[in-house]
Amino acid sequence: MRKKSSNGSGLVYSTEHGRTCPNCARPLAQCSCGQKKALAKGDGIVRVSRETKGRKGSGVTLVTGLPLAEPELNALAKQLKQRCGSGGTVKNGVIEVQGDQREVVLAELIRLGYQAKKSGG
Repeated sequence: MRKKSSNGSGLVYSTEHGRTCPNCARPLAQCSCGQKKALAKGDGIVRVSRETKGRKGSGVTLVTGLPLAEPELNALAKQLKQRCGSGGTVKNGVIEVQGDQREVVLAELIRLGYQAKKSGG
């Protein structure tokens, strides 16, 4: 079974090979054009939320859904922490910035060209 993309641009999925690269039409495991990184898991929207669970009441701002490899994720985390003037870390592909910095982080991500939105309350 072969599935075409909704805009008719090319093959997206084949039961024979799985997901394919939209640029070179090869299976993702054999992609050589560099577009493999551009295919993000999920819907492509970066979500910014606040969490206090398990942190003894102190909140952190979470940034999830970023389609970046580990080195680029660490660089972006550093940039966001400097912009907010606070600490933070990267855990399991999620950027954590100390404090309720949702507005600042959201504005910075949009400025950098990401499709971002607030998530949660």
